[in-house]
Amino acid sequence: MVYQGTIQNGVVVFSDPVPLPDGTTVKVVSAVSDDATTLPDLADDPLYNIGELAVDMGSSDLATNIDHYLYGHPKVNDGQ
Repeated sequence: MVYQGTIQNGVVVFSDPVPLPDGTTVKVVSAVSDDATTLPDLADDPLYNIGELAVDMGSSDLATNIDHYLYGHPKVNDGQ
């Protein structure tokens, strides 16, 4: 979750109330930076390029019959 706010007297003051209990550990990343290396490199995150990991499963009804393929339930008709 991303919360926005400002720094006032060395303390983060959020723009809106946040549902975080006292003592919650947070990571603060400045929205203003001259050094792009301070932001995480999303290209290194496997989920960022998850589409490249997709493979053809050979099944045109995978979404409709996911329970069949995962758990052996009877196949259902997708209305065709």
